[in-house]
Amino acid sequence: MTHEERQRVERIPGARRARLTRVAGTLDDSDAEATLRDDEPQPETTDPVVARLRREKPPHYG
Repeated sequence: MTHEERQRVERIPGARRARLTRVAGTLDDSDAEATLRDDEPQPETTDPVVARLRREKPPHYG
């Protein structure tokens, strides 16, 4: 791995945390979040309890 391929720390004025630069061949933030959200549709179900559980979100998901 050469020095150019490594991530660097970017300080953001006014922010509490720094940010890492992106490395070629990796996912950007929006692509990574899409994989975490699992954007694929869920299969339909006839069970009303299962359907309700899939619709509801826990309170901490805000």
